[in-house]
Amino acid sequence: MTFDDLGAVTNIYNIAIKEGRSTFNSKLFTPQLWEESHLFNCRYVYLKDDKVVGWIALCPMSKRECYKGCVEVSLYVHPDYRSQGVGTALLSYLIKESEKKGYWSLYSCIFSTNTQSIKLHQKLGFRLIGEREKVAKDIFGVWQNTTLLELRSNLII
Repeated sequence: MTFDDLGAVTNIYNIAIKEGRSTFNSKLFTPQLWEESHLFNCRYVYLKDDKVVGWIALCPMSKRECYKGCVEVSLYVHPDYRSQGVGTALLSYLIKESEKKGYWSLYSCIFSTNTQSIKLHQKLGFRLIGEREKVAKDIFGVWQNTTLLELRSNLII
């Protein structure tokens, strides 16, 4: 991902915010806010015809040093390019690259109604940790459950 990609990346995320089906954030992100929210060393875009159509990045799980290898995955695909293998390609690539960078546990916290994303993660080796009931309200004021998934590195641990 380059600095020039941030506008498209932020646009894709803001579409997801407006859809209200995959994030609890309700305020639209600026490129600067997006940049501050994600780790710098593990963020990637998927290009189709030189256009950013999806992105994946990591966020820290904790500020504590002992958890530096535990990170949360953020994966978003533009609506026009969903169900076309973009998410699979991005997540597969991130899994390999994150291990090279020393991350030993990847976590995804997904709206439980987002079964497509849950199945994608499970297909690539993530295991179900559990479900949190009515953890927060979405932008429409509806309580949402979230499903927590984990992938532990076999190379590092």
